[in-house]
Amino acid sequence: MTRIDDNPVGGNSAVTVRGLVKHYGETKALDGVDLDVREGTVMGVLGPNGAGKTTLVRILSTLITPDAGQATVAGYDVVRQPRQLRRVIGLTGQYASVDEKLPGWENLYLIGRLLDLSRRDARTRADELLERFSLTEAARRPAGTYSGGMRRRLDLAASMIGRPAVLYLDEPTTGLDPRTRNEVWDEVKAMVGEGVTVLLTTQYMEEAEQLASELTVVDRGKVIATGGIEELKARVGGRTLRVRPVDPLELRPLAGMLDDLGITGLAATTVDTETGTLLVPILSDEQLTAVVGAVTARGITISSVTTELPSLDEVFLSLTGHRAGTPQDVTPADDRQEVAV
Repeated sequence: MTRIDDNPVGGNSAVTVRGLVKHYGETKALDGVDLDVREGTVMGVLGPNGAGKTTLVRILSTLITPDAGQATVAGYDVVRQPRQLRRVIGLTGQYASVDEKLPGWENLYLIGRLLDLSRRDARTRADELLERFSLTEAARRPAGTYSGGMRRRLDLAASMIGRPAVLYLDEPTTGLDPRTRNEVWDEVKAMVGEGVTVLLTTQYMEEAEQLASELTVVDRGKVIATGGIEELKARVGGRTLRVRPVDPLELRPLAGMLDDLGITGLAATTVDTETGTLLVPILSDEQLTAVVGAVTARGITISSVTTELPSLDEVFLSLTGHRAGTPQDVTPADDRQEVAV
């Protein structure tokens, strides 16, 4: 297999994207996307519905071709070397793509044979993955009889048959219950521990925090932010001051007092009765000093005072203007293409 020798980033980048453009009619699903994913890491790609996430995955998995730009995965050009590339990648879409009429074992065996494994190696690999994903007991049952979580695990197993160097997970836990979602997360972490590079698209902020070492935020086909989770939180700015008085009955009077002080630029406080804390948005050290000083002057006995960076969901909202999972205004053409692969 011939690898390209002009990788613009270097050997430690498993996925390199430069200026990627894709049109559907008059709609730009991707509008000059740049992306780098380091080997052996998880890159989380976040964005509202219709932002271009699945279009990006479809291009990087050679299912569609870009209109402009360049992308290399594991050293192979996605346009010029698609056959070589398909041998070193795996893909799990938003919905299970296995044949529901075939038993789980036969699904995996068939994929192994399609990847040119010998009969013996395909059988061995199918057995290994069924055991790894806790599907051995259901191996001879048609996949259509599996629960949603079992089908998702079978789909992940199918994507691992060829021991891919790069794995694409396009919203892999959509519709799963929390327990099954945790099981999928554990498997993804195990894959990364074995050296697999993962490109993960998701709208679950908790999933991104659990799995991703770096994030890229896409909106309307453009990359609007990239970096580590804490880096993006710091970039958005602002902190939340959590004040917990010893006496929960002091919460509302304390909130009213702070709102009446008229501290410049201080947003309205929020009372969290469940945790017994007062949440005060802080934009500057001056505000922090003024709030703490006011609480001390009132003579209220405080159990704890802590500050925290914005949540990832708040970062997403600040960057995109949408909450996670909120659809954008997209044309029918864009909507047709942004479907599971």
